[in-house]
Amino acid sequence: MPALDRRQREFAQREQLFLDKSQELIQRDGLLALQMSKVAEECEYAIGTLYKHFASKEDLLVTLSTRNCLSRVELFERAARWNGPTRDRLVAVALADLMVLREQPEHFRLAQFVWTDVVWGAASPECRTRALEACEPLGTLIDGISADARRRGDLPAGFALPDQALTLGPWVLCLGMHTLAQQAGLIDPAIVGDPYRVMFKHLHYLLNGYGWQPLFDPGDDAAVDAHLAHLSRAVFDAPYPGHPLPPALD
Repeated sequence: MPALDRRQREFAQREQLFLDKSQELIQRDGLLALQMSKVAEECEYAIGTLYKHFASKEDLLVTLSTRNCLSRVELFERAARWNGPTRDRLVAVALADLMVLREQPEHFRLAQFVWTDVVWGAASPECRTRALEACEPLGTLIDGISADARRRGDLPAGFALPDQALTLGPWVLCLGMHTLAQQAGLIDPAIVGDPYRVMFKHLHYLLNGYGWQPLFDPGDDAAVDAHLAHLSRAVFDAPYPGHPLPPALD
């Protein structure tokens, strides 16, 4: 990659400043309160300069969400490249996602908002393309676990779904539980227990349905907890990030 000249470096540094300030304002004032004029003012630039970087507020939000997504690459790589069974590696990816959610819940809230039609649909095609291209390596890592499982015989021979379709199932399951668990009152832990233990139990039931070896008994709560604790230590050198639920954000 050719070295950037001075003007390109300054442009890139200014863009990071705008994104950093936007993240700060979202954390301070809430997502819906973010205004382009306020970002420019806080960064001490004319609003026209901000619009040279982002054609709209929607483009800024999509770019910020993409940067947050890419901050998870290291954790996802640790899970995907861990020298363990393919099934455990896929569960570890879900653990990585949960760890990010626990540490930075505002990133998930922003992603939820960005994926709505009011933002994603209003963002420029160029911005959406850049976002999809930037996140493609994450999808490739996860799809690679499925491909490796086929090569090792952990998945049944001739399993019909291609890798990208197969990994959609775990992704949708985890995304759905994150959405439910982050909204106050939608899930009662007194009834269902730890929502994320429930999520991992469902994940194992799903993988059992795929025939993904070795099969696991999700009905054994002690075994589920021990498995999550083991993966958290072995892959991430961290405790399992279960309860309590993070506080809701404005």
